[in-house]
Amino acid sequence: MGHQINKYNVAHTFQKRKLLIAINCLASLSIFFFGYDQGMMGGVNNAKAYIDLMGFGHTETAPDGTPNTPVITNTLLQGGIVSVYYLGTLVGALLGGWIGDRVGRIKTIALGSAWAILGTTLQCSAQNHNWMICARMVNGIGTGILNAIVPVWATETAQHTSRGQFVAIEFTLNIFGVVVAYWLEFGLSYVNGGVSEIRWRFPIGFQIIPLLLLLAIVWYFPESPRWLVKVGRHEEARYILGRLRGEHGEDAGVAEAEFQDIKNIAELEQTHVYSNSYWSMFTGRGSGKLHMARRVQLVVWLQIMQEWVGIAGVTIYAPTIFRIAGFNSQKSQWISGLNNIFYMFSTLICVFTLDKIGRRKTLYWGSIAQGIAMFLAGGFSRLGQDAPLNSPRAQSYGAAAASMIFIFTSTFGATWLTVPWIYPAEIFPLAVRAKGNAWGVVGWSVGNGWLTLLCPVMFGAIQEKTLYIFGIANAITLPMVWALYPESNQRTLEEMDLLFAADSPWNWEAERNFKLLKEQNPDLVQAARHGQAVLDPETGLPQERKASTAGFSLDTNKAHQFEEKGRE
Repeated sequence: MGHQINKYNVAHTFQKRKLLIAINCLASLSIFFFGYDQGMMGGVNNAKAYIDLMGFGHTETAPDGTPNTPVITNTLLQGGIVSVYYLGTLVGALLGGWIGDRVGRIKTIALGSAWAILGTTLQCSAQNHNWMICARMVNGIGTGILNAIVPVWATETAQHTSRGQFVAIEFTLNIFGVVVAYWLEFGLSYVNGGVSEIRWRFPIGFQIIPLLLLLAIVWYFPESPRWLVKVGRHEEARYILGRLRGEHGEDAGVAEAEFQDIKNIAELEQTHVYSNSYWSMFTGRGSGKLHMARRVQLVVWLQIMQEWVGIAGVTIYAPTIFRIAGFNSQKSQWISGLNNIFYMFSTLICVFTLDKIGRRKTLYWGSIAQGIAMFLAGGFSRLGQDAPLNSPRAQSYGAAAASMIFIFTSTFGATWLTVPWIYPAEIFPLAVRAKGNAWGVVGWSVGNGWLTLLCPVMFGAIQEKTLYIFGIANAITLPMVWALYPESNQRTLEEMDLLFAADSPWNWEAERNFKLLKEQNPDLVQAARHGQAVLDPETGLPQERKASTAGFSLDTNKAHQFEEKGRE
């Protein structure tokens, strides 16, 4: 079996834990690039040469004597350059999900890497704002492709028992990329007094290093066994599963059992009569009791609100926030970098808590703490600005505002950072899970693009009151999550179809319906636990048993009628 795979593939050298670690390292390389790319623009937006070249402002000596302090005169242009990147990630996500199902995960990762390298090269060589806008769009497409396919590839090779923690660990590396970007740009701000073009061109060009490494080595990694089964390459899939799970001792039979489950599910998916297109998923056409459109809306809006709770503004415009709080330009950049170090370590909290307290409670306590922090940060910033310049009062209020930002980012890292990325991977049927994840990236792109376009305008017009808007957004998420988002924690992926079978969008109806379905149709739950498909999207009946069993239905009002007919 193994002879069909490239002889240099790491699957021949490593197995079990070592092979999983190798795969995780490659996935982390992509996630690191993603984080670095996000954090990079915060420092670039403060570079004198960049501001002058793009033409959206100028620099001057601040009242406290700090030279080269940015003064933005065209906030729409500044925000547009940043936000057009997210239009690219939206297009790239849809493209990546579509290509990934056709040519495989590995080739799609290579395509995304090459595309991002092109975009990075164009950004690094930009000569005006029109050039930069086009380059940001190209780079965003490459990032969107990677964001859509890398998590799918990683989770399809990982064991189900470690998938949740693995996603959380991934985002520790994501924020590590943000940290590297901030501190690299902080160091470059001292080169030639921070006025040379190296301050912004080098950080952009630095992205090419992880991308080139990703493009070079991805070819030596195994393809997703699930995709291989889907396209009929069973021998390769079985060999890779054997290397991932082991073949001897207590591991004997594990790979074969998983392989048979994957084959069975792939065969069942071929009987689906509804369209798997993005448009059909968005409209829910033909999905019946699967309620695909509802799931799409949930993941899209969860990602949009993830940005509106304030992280998009803090990540990119942290130096601006700290300047509003009373710190000079250099100190603002230093504090921003320190803030991101705290941010990175806070993500480790989620590794240990997410599977214990669940998705909903994680979002609850995150929204409460983040909302309070945002309101206090805005209030302390205003008090600091009203106090005499450089007075002890002004410094105290500025420090208090900075502390609230630290609390916000640390709380976000432990809560809202991870859940909106896990939820799309959990709630969609296997047949459309990759495209479902792409819809999550679409929501993230819309949220980021929308907010980064408005952020410079809001900070320029209402300054610290922008933080109040973020605080209000956190408050809105509390009833939103409570009413609309069912708990996915400690439920099998197959049970998700039961969880979303209710015709009502309300969470309490979904939970009530889920409980009734489990009580009235116990065999459905047993089938789900054994990894079998639960629903036929057209009729709402079990896939394999609908022809012979009339007693199963996702409509709880008809269940007893079906039982009576079954007895007759």
